[in-house]
Amino acid sequence: MTPVQASTIPLFMQNKDVVVEAVTGSGKTLAFVIPILERLIRRKERLRKHEIGALVISPTRELATQIHSVFQLFLDSQPSEDDGSTISNDSHRQKFPPPLLLISSDKSSPVQDIERFLATAPDIVIGTPGRVEEFLLGKGKGVISGKELEVLVLDEADRLLDLGFQATLTRIIAHLPKQRRTGLFSATMTDADALSELVRVGLRNPARIVVKVQTKKAKGKEKAGDVVEERRIPANLQNFYLTCRASEKLLQLTRIIAIELTAHSSSRFIVYFATCACVDYFYRVLCPLIPSVTLYSLHGHLPPSARTKTLASFASSTSPSVLLATDVAARGLDLPDVDVVIQFDPPVDPKAFSHRCGRTARAGRSGRAWVMLVGREEGYVDFMKVRKIPMKKRSYLVENGAHVNDNGDERPEDPAVESVSHQVRKTVLTDRALHEKATKAFVSFVKAYSKHEASYIFRIQDLDLIGLAKTFGLLRLPRMPELKDADKGEWVDADVDWNTFAFADQAREAKRLSEAEEAKSKIQDKKPKGKTKTKVSWSNQIARKDEKEKRKEKKERKRKWLKAHADEEKGIKREREAEADDWKELAREERMAKKVKKGLVRQDEFDNEFAGL
Repeated sequence: MTPVQASTIPLFMQNKDVVVEAVTGSGKTLAFVIPILERLIRRKERLRKHEIGALVISPTRELATQIHSVFQLFLDSQPSEDDGSTISNDSHRQKFPPPLLLISSDKSSPVQDIERFLATAPDIVIGTPGRVEEFLLGKGKGVISGKELEVLVLDEADRLLDLGFQATLTRIIAHLPKQRRTGLFSATMTDADALSELVRVGLRNPARIVVKVQTKKAKGKEKAGDVVEERRIPANLQNFYLTCRASEKLLQLTRIIAIELTAHSSSRFIVYFATCACVDYFYRVLCPLIPSVTLYSLHGHLPPSARTKTLASFASSTSPSVLLATDVAARGLDLPDVDVVIQFDPPVDPKAFSHRCGRTARAGRSGRAWVMLVGREEGYVDFMKVRKIPMKKRSYLVENGAHVNDNGDERPEDPAVESVSHQVRKTVLTDRALHEKATKAFVSFVKAYSKHEASYIFRIQDLDLIGLAKTFGLLRLPRMPELKDADKGEWVDADVDWNTFAFADQAREAKRLSEAEEAKSKIQDKKPKGKTKTKVSWSNQIARKDEKEKRKEKKERKRKWLKAHADEEKGIKREREAEADDWKELAREERMAKKVKKGLVRQDEFDNEFAGL
């Protein structure tokens, strides 16, 4: 067993709820799969057809599918109920649980999930929060019973909370019995996160398990004075960072892939981008730059079926392949034999950094991770060091794969930048749709950058937007507030005839031409501004002039009347105010006279006060 499994399984099998934090790739999935199966096997009575024994909730469909496959490995290896055999001679042990149910599949609807559940009567249900809520409290309310639930597991618990599923999880948990075992599992669950959410999810007798990775800074035999460094990334992971200009990022990406292919015989890469639009765009334009690899695209805007197909194709690929992805592929996914992870854009949420790196160097294997930083973003290295994620600097990569010292602004811009930018523009010019994707990707990146959680490091004011536009291969700069004050001295728009720049898709091109014709005809048919004069007879002109004079005189009389009325009202108001002051003074005099009579005030004081009245 791995350390996290050795620490978690015995406690989870006892009457303990667990909150487990361990680095990615450490075997957390088996740490709850085995206790779930053991508890269901050891039941004295089998569950009824409409009852569930275990519920596993994950934040994404991909992770739910992966957990389903791990359970399936165990269930497929066991004898079926039809052969009459049992797992143990222990009279308390029953046959292995029936087939489990994945309710977050893209191949079934919530109604079909209920039908499959009633047909197969599974003991274990796996799904995402929304589908689980619909399964228990929506379509399945009154049909599925959770009264005999043994175990509830929230995988990637902090991500479930970050995605805004608090209310959904609360409703699900309130529906489940309190006498159950609950487990929260994640690679990045800080003390504040765990402690603040323990009560919310209703843990009983909780045990916190934290599996740390420690390395000695001193080489040689261990001594009392050796400094031990704690890490939140796998021990066999080499974590690098590379600094460059914004205009050089795409060029450096191609060189990192090239050097990893040749020097380390790497075959599988994952490249992380900030937004779905960036993944979608660079998937289209990177092919000519790195023709020796097969590209795959994975992001949250793809249909579930396409995401599942992409993951399966990437995992089974035998040739060098690169998966371009967002953080939808950062957590929990166990993609085999990933050699290198490259973070083209550092994640907006710093917690996602270790999850991204953890897609390689899993289960004791070695791996390498790169992150590309621009300008003052180098301060991110110290920021991550505080979070126990150390990084080593790698020098700027030149064309032959060698490294040169990067002195920031003192080093001139790499001459190959213009060549790469020209090649990207050449690809974009083949289809107007690519130009639209490029603009959308650029704008989405700038918006994501401006919302970075480490905003004191990632400042949009310090980002070279013109250099970034070169990396994106834009044909022209989009109209956006961030570019209003940017120095556009070195920027040159592409030489494009926008009237003839066509879509590769004939239907979209026909629509564009039709809209252009409509706009042109509207401009031609547009009437000039201002009212057109109509011919009026002389007698009517005199009558209109007299009527106009009468209206003018009437308006003037009304103005004078309103002014006089206003002055009159002001005078009345002043008189009333003066009268009110007199009454107040008279009342004050009367009060003072009563005080003189009672001996509270002397007569001379009274005379001095009211002598002038």
